[in-house]
Amino acid sequence: MLPSLLLPLSRPLRLCAAAWLGLALAALPAGSPLAQQGYPGKPIRLVVPFLAGGGPDMTARTVAQKMAEHNGWSVLVDNRPGASGNLGVDSVAKSAPDGHTLVLGQTSNLAINPALYPELPYDPLKDLVPVALVSSSPMVLVTHPKSAFKTYADVVAAARMQPDTITLGFSGSTAHLAGNLAENAAGIQLRHIPYKGAAQGMTDLVGGQIDLYLSSVTTLLGQVRNGKLRAVVLTSARRSGQLPDTPTLAESGYPGFDAVTWYGILAPAGTPATIVQQLNRAINQALAQPDVAEKLRAEGGEVLGGSAERFAELLRTEVTRWGKIVKDSGARMN
Repeated sequence: MLPSLLLPLSRPLRLCAAAWLGLALAALPAGSPLAQQGYPGKPIRLVVPFLAGGGPDMTARTVAQKMAEHNGWSVLVDNRPGASGNLGVDSVAKSAPDGHTLVLGQTSNLAINPALYPELPYDPLKDLVPVALVSSSPMVLVTHPKSAFKTYADVVAAARMQPDTITLGFSGSTAHLAGNLAENAAGIQLRHIPYKGAAQGMTDLVGGQIDLYLSSVTTLLGQVRNGKLRAVVLTSARRSGQLPDTPTLAESGYPGFDAVTWYGILAPAGTPATIVQQLNRAINQALAQPDVAEKLRAEGGEVLGGSAERFAELLRTEVTRWGKIVKDSGARMN
């Protein structure tokens, strides 16, 4: 043990040796296991680049709370919405790479926005390091319970009779592009109504201001369950366990259709590998707890987890996949 080396020395020599030892520790590489023994040295801040109360916020708070409980850490959720999640992600990409600032990223701000925004202030593949996947959720197209749209075939028929008159609300680029893909598959054109958040979109749908709304199951499940909204169709390859009676687009005549939103936790690039591994273990430990897994599933999510390398591979694949979709759609944001 290092402290025992000081015992045979006189007090002045011990003080001198301790000083040199402190300098030596400070000079250790950031990734050294010895240098990371004091991590975390302060509260960990988990940035959620969306408004409080939505699906991403619930997911982040559920995992953060369990990470804190099991490790004796302080994990604080910090909501920083704006610019389709870009502001919050960028703030973390530019933070100190010491493991004390993390972000809950998702499909939109990590895989879609790099191709959608010509001047995105961060590169998800260069400025961030994946820590662990958390969960995924299909998107669901919903309408008012009294609407005539009971199936996607009903939507298609109406849109063909009255092009660009059926209104589709959404918030976020994932829902936007998934809606475009669904329209293109059916050869129809809906009138898009973008929202800054799902709350206002659902309010307008319930109030009859729009015809349809598309968002993640995690975001809309509560309103579907209480009867305020009716689920029409899912965008995932298979049905949701929380909406077992709602068909998928693949089942509705569009085989191969699959568009989901996934969530994962990332740190600034340059974060020491030992800290990334420690965080990965803590996140996977949290996801393995029955109450956490049940809560995420109850809200319409599918628990993922796994290694940091698995997340990194998915991110590379998704950036390429969604980049092509954005390019083919011609969509651009200023």
